[in-house]
Amino acid sequence: MNLHSTEVRQKALTLLRGGIRNAEVARTFNVPPGTIAYWKHLDRAKRGECPGKHDPQCPRCDGRDLDTVAYSYLLGLYLGDGHISHYSGHRAPNLMITCDESWPGLMDACELAMHAVFPDNSVCRVRKTGCRNVKVYSKHLHCLFPQHGPGKKHERLIALEPWQQAIVDAHPWEFIRGLIHSDGCRITNWTTRLVAGERKRYEYPRYFFANKSDDIRKLFTDALDKVGVEWTTLARGSDPFNISIARKASVALMDTHVGPKH
Repeated sequence: MNLHSTEVRQKALTLLRGGIRNAEVARTFNVPPGTIAYWKHLDRAKRGECPGKHDPQCPRCDGRDLDTVAYSYLLGLYLGDGHISHYSGHRAPNLMITCDESWPGLMDACELAMHAVFPDNSVCRVRKTGCRNVKVYSKHLHCLFPQHGPGKKHERLIALEPWQQAIVDAHPWEFIRGLIHSDGCRITNWTTRLVAGERKRYEYPRYFFANKSDDIRKLFTDALDKVGVEWTTLARGSDPFNISIARKASVALMDTHVGPKH
């Protein structure tokens, strides 16, 4: 039989309409799977069964509801360790959050936040050496993350739009958690003291946040001020890139609402 004869094509479409898988139909008639898929697509289009264009709505452009809790967390992740890029071969830009493989719980939290903020878009993880890039593609990334721009974040102005600031004000702990999960950590320091002639070791936890951007550090400390967390600036040399949270009551607050990475 001619591979592209009307008879073969009609028999193949009959099987496809009956629910037989493309690969099995291709083997039955010795037709390339790509040809079978093309025939099936044309047949479904002719009968009006093709799905509509995938065009998810945007909270900013279309008024779709936005999960503001998840957004506040994702905004923190983006400002700390996120990046938006648009490859020439892709129809939409992607938001990528780089997560160390040592923290699988962080990757899960990031993926859940992306799903909540972009419920109609697929989220994927791309394996890299020692880390995973959690990614989502959307034409509306620039609408939701207007801080995107050319160059590194610490080399340009980073300021929240009024609607973003309102979300951060309503959910400051989620924003803080996102920043800590991206550019922060919880560590245990120790020191020794002489007690009754005996030197004893004492351990105490503290949180650090390090970012070169003055603007991002200010957003972080403003959020800390809002929730009553005391902080100090620690300089490396002459660069005040580190925010430290060491007072017992403030660390306890952070442990309650943020906790260590996992």
